[in-house]
Amino acid sequence: MDRRSLFTRSLTTPVAAALPTGIAGKVIQYSTAADAGPGAKYIPNVTVRTHDGKAVRFYDDLIKGKIVLFNMFYVKCDGICPGMTANLLRVQKALGDRVGRDVFMYSITLKPEEDTPEVLRRYAEAYKVKPGWTFLTGRGYDLEMLRLKLGFRDPDPVLDRDRSSHTGVVRYGNETLARWGAMPALSTVKEIVKAVSWMTDPKKSA
Repeated sequence: MDRRSLFTRSLTTPVAAALPTGIAGKVIQYSTAADAGPGAKYIPNVTVRTHDGKAVRFYDDLIKGKIVLFNMFYVKCDGICPGMTANLLRVQKALGDRVGRDVFMYSITLKPEEDTPEVLRRYAEAYKVKPGWTFLTGRGYDLEMLRLKLGFRDPDPVLDRDRSSHTGVVRYGNETLARWGAMPALSTVKEIVKAVSWMTDPKKSA
């Protein structure tokens, strides 16, 4: 399976059976905007909050029409999260002023009950994150829906309940072209930048 179809397949996999007990009956919110792109059919349009405290719609405001790179993490993490954030910081530096203009980076917490906008703001400040990279929190149900629909899951239900098992991957894509991919979060900066560039022009990044 090539990179173009890899992520789309994970996004379009039905999720009702995988939802935790008590929320499988919830209605998933999708964009109804007249100018919605191809991702509107499978990327939830739930309300999330940025590390600046701003309420935004996940698909309409953050994903639609954009080239994006995102991961899942949580602040009080003794595992891969600190190294992953540091690596993505190097990626942001390598991409330079493309971040926030041509490419948008998002980190979504797996522990919204702990990671409030204020906690995320301090975390971003501690790592000296530049504009164009946004840390996101929200309601537990909505973020769990995002986790499942965005493909941050393990087929083993026991491992899937372990939040730390969902932090080792970065996903990237061009929503307008429905072109998606994924790779380990600790891949080299060169590899990640090349993958993101492939979303813009596959010939130049080949």
